[in-house]
Amino acid sequence: MAAGGFCKLPNGTVVVALNLPSPAGREPGGVRFLVHAQNRARALTRLRNLGLRSVYLRGNAAPPTPDEVTAVLHHPDGLIWRTAPVAGAVGGPELVQELWHPIRALLRRPTAQT
Repeated sequence: MAAGGFCKLPNGTVVVALNLPSPAGREPGGVRFLVHAQNRARALTRLRNLGLRSVYLRGNAAPPTPDEVTAVLHHPDGLIWRTAPVAGAVGGPELVQELWHPIRALLRRPTAQT
């Protein structure tokens, strides 16, 4: 099941954050999605329309941080992702946090090589 949460903004819109398991299955961690929408149902519908059919938000265990809210509000699509940090991992100076990617980067199909 996906961990996630939401926060309601002063203008009435919401930012939903979801942690989904890695598509490869063997790798630890997963992918964290941030969606800005009019309400929670519309945010989940946006993800479902992209092919993430079994995405549900139960509870508010992992709401978006203020930095994540700022990132999604400043993106024109209002839908971004990055790899989720592994639980219990200790960061050091060599651990650089990944930047946010637009959803187009995740859905982009690899080019055929000849």
